[in-house]
Amino acid sequence: MPNTPEPVNAEVISVYPNKVRISVDDLTSFRHAEESLRVGSYLKVSDNENVALMCIIESFAIEVREDKEGNTQRIYIIDAFPLGTLKAGKFRRGGDELAIPPKKVVPASAKEVSSIFGDAFEKEHRFTFSALTRHRDIHVPVHGDKFFNKHIAVIGATGSGKSHTIASILQTAVSAKATDYKGLNNAHIVIFDIHSEYKTAFPKANVIGVDDLLLPFWLLNAEEMEEMFLESGDNNNYNQASLLRTIVSLCKESSNPKAGKVYFDSPLPYCVQNVVNCLLNLTRETKDADNALHVKTKTDDKMFSTEDEKTQWYCETLRDFLPTERSKINKGAYADGSIDKFVRRLSSKISNPRLKFLFGAEAAALTFEQVLQQFTGYRKSNEANVTILDLSGIPFEVLSITVSLITRLLFDFSYYSRRVASNCNTPLLLVYEEAHKYAPRSDLARYRASLSAIERVAKEGRKYGTSLLIASQRPSEISETIFSQCSNFLAMRLTNPDDQAYIKRLLPDTLGNLTEGLPSLEAGEALLIGEASVMPCIVYVKQCKPEPSSSDIPYLEIWKKEWQPVDFSTLTQEWRK
Repeated sequence: MPNTPEPVNAEVISVYPNKVRISVDDLTSFRHAEESLRVGSYLKVSDNENVALMCIIESFAIEVREDKEGNTQRIYIIDAFPLGTLKAGKFRRGGDELAIPPKKVVPASAKEVSSIFGDAFEKEHRFTFSALTRHRDIHVPVHGDKFFNKHIAVIGATGSGKSHTIASILQTAVSAKATDYKGLNNAHIVIFDIHSEYKTAFPKANVIGVDDLLLPFWLLNAEEMEEMFLESGDNNNYNQASLLRTIVSLCKESSNPKAGKVYFDSPLPYCVQNVVNCLLNLTRETKDADNALHVKTKTDDKMFSTEDEKTQWYCETLRDFLPTERSKINKGAYADGSIDKFVRRLSSKISNPRLKFLFGAEAAALTFEQVLQQFTGYRKSNEANVTILDLSGIPFEVLSITVSLITRLLFDFSYYSRRVASNCNTPLLLVYEEAHKYAPRSDLARYRASLSAIERVAKEGRKYGTSLLIASQRPSEISETIFSQCSNFLAMRLTNPDDQAYIKRLLPDTLGNLTEGLPSLEAGEALLIGEASVMPCIVYVKQCKPEPSSSDIPYLEIWKKEWQPVDFSTLTQEWRK
């Protein structure tokens, strides 16, 4: 008696280049005992040649049909995205080895799903911080080198678990060791922490707040100085910027006579008060009516051979000029009020106690080597893998300049390290939390410095060993130049339609309609996609320990308690600092 053919419960009814459509008669029996099918579950489509196509469910629908007897029947239609082929236990992304027509469709077992990720990379290249959302016992590794040297973007709305995800990634990185040696590994991570939330996650980190930060003003470049001292929109900005360059260059030359060639951007110390002296003298200058290089003060009658020589003399101290005299003594070129506002702005910045980390005596006395050591984790007796720059206390008007200067120093550190050593021994990862705060899609002058510095790292940093991790809850507000250079994405829950559309447009690799699920992701879940992953997938990032201090405030729990007093004296004292 012939064998009765096994009833077909599921079969492929159409195949497209990026989709497989499957008809299922009985959805209850078409599943494994250990789990129900859902969007994101995996299917295995087999042929007669021992090749299986692995697919992931994108969507399903129900069709009601009538049989020959007129009875209605529910048919389940599943659309699945093809991921790659599984042959002899080895998964290969893409491929066209499946013979048509397919023989069988079944849900993939946990072992088969695990084979997709388990052998994705060689053991020494695997970096694991997450698991599949639907199979949390199946770890999802990424290629460690491709993950960190190709720029990373972590995006998600408030409460999506973005900070915990970043902390988990970094904690895994600083604990990774090639052998069983003791002590620190060679990870170098700098976190620009705008909300002061990461120091609890990294108790051994080198934390630099506004009270500890020392960033000498003499390291500022032209763009940063102009943003600091010039009023945006002032008609005299061009002349003021040129004058500032001239004076600063002369001050650096006179303060560093053995330095050889000195340029405006050379990282050499000088006295900022000398710059103020020169500018104040220029606003009050009087000179011989027939010779601009002949200057008369109440104590000196000086004839100079060049403008630079005269400017140098003005830098030394304040001069007491003779009053104007018709046809004999005229006002100087800048004594017409054109730079008065510029001088007042510069003087107020230098004397501002909140900017002592830039202009204070302790910052001015710091050596170039000490500046670099504090940011790269090489501070003596306090070496650390992670340096946290707590930006919460930095005045907003100099936030962009602070970020710009530190970013530029770290990029140049990597550049010259590679030139000196001929290879990169200290690769850096720069983590920008809430990056839209200082690298926005904006033409405003107050963002120009930080935007320029971060964009430079985005475009050139990978060649010299400086990578970015960009984190933001508003990706649509971040510079597109920066985002377009990111090759690895962790897209967490996003509810804003503009942000969703922006991410879909920028992602280098899409998984059908999987991005449509971004608004409904749970906290800690993310779409992992990019060059470092074997394929795009929804992952759950393991909990970090210890956690960053970014938990939501339990309003109702606190409100239920007895009325709490407030120490307004201490609060306002801290506020005034």
